[in-house]
Amino acid sequence: MDKSTHETASPTSDRATREAFYARIGADNLAPLWEQLHNLVTKTPRSDCQPAHWSYRKVRPYLTEATELITAEEAERRVLVLENPGLRGKAAITTSLYAGLQAILPGEVARAHRHSQSALRLILEGSGAYTSVNGEKTIMQRGDFVTTPSWTWHDHGNDSDAPMIWLDGLDVQLVGILDASFAESSSSDRQALQRPVGDSILRYGNGMAPVDWQPPPNRASPLFCYPYERTRASLLGMREGGAPDPHHGYKLRYVDPLTGGSPMPTMGAYAQLLPKDFASAPYRCSSGTVFTVLEGQVRVVLDDRSFEAQPNDVFVIPSWAAHRLVAQEQAVLFSFSDRPVQEVLGLWRESRD
Repeated sequence: MDKSTHETASPTSDRATREAFYARIGADNLAPLWEQLHNLVTKTPRSDCQPAHWSYRKVRPYLTEATELITAEEAERRVLVLENPGLRGKAAITTSLYAGLQAILPGEVARAHRHSQSALRLILEGSGAYTSVNGEKTIMQRGDFVTTPSWTWHDHGNDSDAPMIWLDGLDVQLVGILDASFAESSSSDRQALQRPVGDSILRYGNGMAPVDWQPPPNRASPLFCYPYERTRASLLGMREGGAPDPHHGYKLRYVDPLTGGSPMPTMGAYAQLLPKDFASAPYRCSSGTVFTVLEGQVRVVLDDRSFEAQPNDVFVIPSWAAHRLVAQEQAVLFSFSDRPVQEVLGLWRESRD
């Protein structure tokens, strides 16, 4: 057999020749993987999300100004989006999640609608406004964690005598990646109530459930309001029961009381207490996480920066960003992330240095 038949020509083409080849195959919607593989399959996460901090003291006047510029009826939802500096123009706080600050004045109503995106809200300011979800109203207090799961009718109203402000979190980017967004508006501002206030807590929040309960299609918790009073009592109980975790202090996850899973399948929510002078050991995980300070003051320390977070401040830690939390006084933090999705897919990781 001729030796030449066993030999393969060595590709020694120069860059210009390769670029010309790429241009020709590009016309037929092809691209060379070898030019992109190092960016697609990375040794560790490389996120466009950047660490960021929003001071409530600075943002609050902008919310007041927004209430003077546009009504809740005109805006449908009067919200200032918390845009990550590495994701400007994408209405994203992490690469998978959205966050914003919503304001509703006394007497205003944010009309009923529903959408594919799951949403959560953490009440930051005010007391006595309401959210109605699938025919049940809950009266909101500061620190309460409230959900509006996928494709559930929900509306908000403020029957109190002061503004109400809360943090919104949604899985907008996740739903967008899947091209699965649907939305529908109601013909009525307020949905018709079908159950009394507090019904879901009585049915599902006391270690019991209706005998014929079945999981809903959206796989969300039947409990849609988690009062801060109960959350705080649980955290204080943990504090009295033993030493803090060196990386988290005393940390709890909100759960569906009937399954033990997250309140919504795409977003996990957490509460943690940091004792006075507690300094966490370095920690990182693969889920970009949004934090809000409910009580106390916390110094957030990253490799290249640090900042002080006060009550109602919001900050975000990107995927795989090493960080430490230092509490100058006892502090309580709320956080949310896409961890449940990563766990279901077998992707979630953490590093406890």
